[in-house]
Amino acid sequence: MSAEQVSSLCEQLVKAVTVIMDPASTQRYRLEALKFCEEFKEKCPICVPCGLKLAEKTQTAIVRHFGLQILEHVVKFRWNSMPRLEKVYLKNNVMGLISNGTQNILEEESHIKDVLSRIVVEMIKREWPQHWPDMLKELDTLSKQGETQTELVMFILLRLAEDVVTFQTLPTQRRRDIQQTLTQNMEKIFSFLLTTLQQNVNKYRRMKTDLAQEPKAQANCRVGIAALNTLAGYIDWVAMSHITADNCKLLEMLCLLLNEPELQVGAAECLLIAVSRKGKLEDRKPLMVLFGDVAMHYILSAAQTADGEGLVEKHYVFLKRLCQVLCALGSQLCALVGSDSDVDTPANLGKYLDSFLAFTTHPSQFLRSSTQITWGALFRHEILSRDPLLLAMIPKYLRASMTNLVKVGFPSKTDSPSCEYSRFDFDSDEDFNAFFNSFRAQQGEVMRMACRLDPRTGFQMAGEWLKYQLAAPVDIGPMNSKTGEGLCSIFSPSFVQWDAMTFFSESVISQMFRTLDKEEIPVNDGIELLQLVLNFETKDPLILSCVLTNVSALFPFVTYRPEYLPQVLSKLFTAVTFEVIEESKAPRTRAVKNVRRHACSSIIKMCRDYPQLVLPNFEMLYNHVKQLLSNELLLTQMEKCALMEALVLISNQFKDYQRQKVFLEELMSPVANLWLSEEMQRVLSDPEAFISYVGADNKIADPVLEDPSGLNRSRISFCVYTILGVVKRARWPTTLEEAKAGGFVIGCMPSGNPIYRNPCTEQVLKLLDNLLALIRTHNNLYMPEMVAKLGETFAKALDMLEVEKNAILGLPQPLLELYDSPVYKTILERMQGFFCTLYDNCFHILGNAGPSMQQDFYTVDGLASQFLNSAFVNLNNIPDYRLRPMLRVFVKPLVLSCPSEHYETLLCPMLGPLFTYLHVRLSQKWQVISQRSILCEEDTADDNPESQEMLEEQLVRLLTREVMDLITVCCVSKKGAAEHNSSAVADGDDDEMMSTDVTPPSSAELTELGKCLMKQEDVCTALLITAYRSLSWKDTLSCQRTTTQLCWPLLKQVLTGNLLPDAVTWFFTGVLKGLQTHGQHDGCMAALVHLAFQIYEALRPRYAELKAVMEQIPEIQKESLEQFDSKLLNPTLLKVADKRRKDNFKRLIAGCIGKPLGEQFRKEVHIRNLPSLFKKVKPSLETDVLENNEDGEGLTALFEP
Repeated sequence: MSAEQVSSLCEQLVKAVTVIMDPASTQRYRLEALKFCEEFKEKCPICVPCGLKLAEKTQTAIVRHFGLQILEHVVKFRWNSMPRLEKVYLKNNVMGLISNGTQNILEEESHIKDVLSRIVVEMIKREWPQHWPDMLKELDTLSKQGETQTELVMFILLRLAEDVVTFQTLPTQRRRDIQQTLTQNMEKIFSFLLTTLQQNVNKYRRMKTDLAQEPKAQANCRVGIAALNTLAGYIDWVAMSHITADNCKLLEMLCLLLNEPELQVGAAECLLIAVSRKGKLEDRKPLMVLFGDVAMHYILSAAQTADGEGLVEKHYVFLKRLCQVLCALGSQLCALVGSDSDVDTPANLGKYLDSFLAFTTHPSQFLRSSTQITWGALFRHEILSRDPLLLAMIPKYLRASMTNLVKVGFPSKTDSPSCEYSRFDFDSDEDFNAFFNSFRAQQGEVMRMACRLDPRTGFQMAGEWLKYQLAAPVDIGPMNSKTGEGLCSIFSPSFVQWDAMTFFSESVISQMFRTLDKEEIPVNDGIELLQLVLNFETKDPLILSCVLTNVSALFPFVTYRPEYLPQVLSKLFTAVTFEVIEESKAPRTRAVKNVRRHACSSIIKMCRDYPQLVLPNFEMLYNHVKQLLSNELLLTQMEKCALMEALVLISNQFKDYQRQKVFLEELMSPVANLWLSEEMQRVLSDPEAFISYVGADNKIADPVLEDPSGLNRSRISFCVYTILGVVKRARWPTTLEEAKAGGFVIGCMPSGNPIYRNPCTEQVLKLLDNLLALIRTHNNLYMPEMVAKLGETFAKALDMLEVEKNAILGLPQPLLELYDSPVYKTILERMQGFFCTLYDNCFHILGNAGPSMQQDFYTVDGLASQFLNSAFVNLNNIPDYRLRPMLRVFVKPLVLSCPSEHYETLLCPMLGPLFTYLHVRLSQKWQVISQRSILCEEDTADDNPESQEMLEEQLVRLLTREVMDLITVCCVSKKGAAEHNSSAVADGDDDEMMSTDVTPPSSAELTELGKCLMKQEDVCTALLITAYRSLSWKDTLSCQRTTTQLCWPLLKQVLTGNLLPDAVTWFFTGVLKGLQTHGQHDGCMAALVHLAFQIYEALRPRYAELKAVMEQIPEIQKESLEQFDSKLLNPTLLKVADKRRKDNFKRLIAGCIGKPLGEQFRKEVHIRNLPSLFKKVKPSLETDVLENNEDGEGLTALFEP
């Protein structure tokens, strides 16, 4: 290898790098240059001399960086094949570069420092300690040369800790060797880091005021920052003794540095990591030194100085860190005080609480919210919560909350000091709004805890604030609401105050009733407040909504003074018919609708929670409602039904079957007359007549005001809402004695359980035929020939509402629109809303009918075939967004509430065809999606834009989850199902990303219904194929649930039969395909490996075909497979612990476990193990005991070479 060769190659490389980095290069040139450089790195035998030549100080930074990258590439990918002398040559040269091959610390580019330290760390990972015992000494020597070298040494030590401990990016044995050697030398390393920090800080402090010494001071400062960053990489995991050594010298230094502007953020970061340490309480005791006078003084003065400088980003970042430090200190305090480690409440608790309160009252909403969890922990703490200092804090905390609950600080506004801070923390108003809502909920929790300790103070403050707000003049601010002139918008100063006050009073009053004994409740004060609220009049819908919440919050006082009930009722009834402008033709805005809905739900809540209190006023209530119902246009259908629901709830208190039945008959007679009329029967059973009746075949000239068929639609809605309300609310008494006395019990089951009858049954069953006819008609509307009959204005009447689409795509609603715009802007939206609500409500009725009417419903003649001929008609044309609610609100509740004696007659005949159909449907949908992802490289025509595809794909995901959930509920034991239902996630909550705990509950047995379904061959096939095929559909959540809950119990059921070999290999392959698709997600991967292992262990002895499947796995090691198989087939050899066998199996199938995209094309780095640092001990007889003993696992791991 000649010098000329190296020089000419280097010249070419310099040119290539220049082309790559030059923005003016053409793409072709750039690609050619890139290819040349990559091929050079891969193939050239003289990489090392070229890399070193390019890395010389005389080259430009870009070229030097490339030279160093070449050297890094050599160490990572060629080290194992390099001769020893070449390794030594490279190592010495790299150390030489650190010694004198870089520019001065202040001039050198950070990416050069970074890559240089990376090269050294890559060598350490391959050679230390066995072949490079003096590495730490060499680094120490380098650091003595000056600041430039010391900073690089810091970078090396930090990078080493990150790779070995934090990211663990190297093989187990190497990691263990290096970590143990680091641990053995930790005392030296720590004292080196501390000394470096101390010396450089001292020099920096001496020289920073002297202008002539400015560069030297800056160099020391840089090293100080590097030392702090490196410490931060170690403090997290080293033994606590290093952090607290020398009377906590490290912590003391960090506290001192909090007042050094250039170093304070790094110091706060280190302090935070130290104070957040978990571990034995005994080890954490020394951290209490931070509650001492000196430490507290430094922490507080640093906070005051940073805050006093106004909003500067650097200071604000520091304040956030400091706030986290105080929070972590609070957590340590809560853990240590009152534990066995005899720590007393610190003398400076008062000082600490004051400084903590300062963060709670800071203008930054983010800082305020950061303190809440710690306040909660303090108020909950067994010992601290009784401390007089903390109790004295409660009024101050509540006072602060009164300010903090006011929703101000939107980044786009300037109406509060918080806005400026929000611009640092939030990207948009929507972002801030979402944050603030969860912050407010958190405050509610903490306020309730505070009021548990001191209920009276909270109530007194709520009363004062309420009185103040009732007397304050309304200030609507600069923005006018679209609801009407002179009304508040959600940003108006008056409304934000009302809103905050309402939340405050609701939280503290409810807590007071829970905390105080009956005789201690301040009834007179409460009633006085209630009277003030009842007498307050306002025409502003947003403020009226707050008033209604206050009425509800104060309502428990009425239980002490029932004579106030009529006043409360009349206040609520006035709000039910609230209008801003009487007789207005314009559509109601959301704010007005909310008030009316709020009033209705307050009435329902009152009748649900205090039925005994309302019962004496039943007649008055009934007359009120009758009067409102007599005018068809006064209320919306939903409002009418809400009031009827309230009446039904009170009628449950009659506790007299006959009386209640007569009442329900009277209540429902207008509905029955309308629903059973000839005209309605015609409309409900003929799609064409239905379209015409609801006005969906018209062309409308003025889509905002004109709506000729509105009344017809509202009549149908009224009937459906009423049936739903009655079915949902009418019930027999809860106690058996009262039920018997009232005539609700008509016999007993064989099991001895009473058979109840519902007073609404007769009425509701009369209406069932037409309800099923409506459902059939609604399903048939989706037939292409029916869709063609929709009028021009209503071509999209059966589509999803925009709101639903946004919810599925996770797009936030614009804030103002929520209150100011009309509920439905056009008649098309109104029609969409009608179809959507009608469809949902029909299925809600069927879902509630079982629990409500029990055996009277399940024994309806031919119910299964009636369902098949209505709800399940024309499913092929029904879109996913309609099928989902059907499964969720009808089929699932029906399954959960149906008694086992009706499985054969009702559920099996219905679910069999349904599951067979769903399996076909989902398979087709997923096939389309997977083909689409194959085709997406070829550009398709844009008649189906991306957002539409995303929506369709997301809907298929949600439908899949719904179907798998339904199958699980039907087939897997109720125990699993009940736990599962409670944790069922809301739409689109993919964030509960994959718990890695995967061994399925051992109780996952098939239910009676599951066994019943699995007896029918076609249903059994459909269920098994759906479950196993779904494993490779691209929905991680569904895959994990199906794997852990469903697949094995279903397969176990058919194991005893004669399964065809093809079927067995298909199931096993299904699981392996699932691993290919979802292997990159730990949770899924672990669950699927477990399932594959279960199948292989259970079926391999009977089916040699499974081995043939295994042999097709890429990169499988044939000898290991033979070994595994022979052990499996020879039961006497199956001594190895289950976990060990499963690990072996996982290694066998590793070739088919999918990797994340980022790792798929990565070049493998191979780091060889070095001779063991520990002598191999001959395994004694005890090893087996250790292996099977859970505590022993750690021991075997430590000493395994």
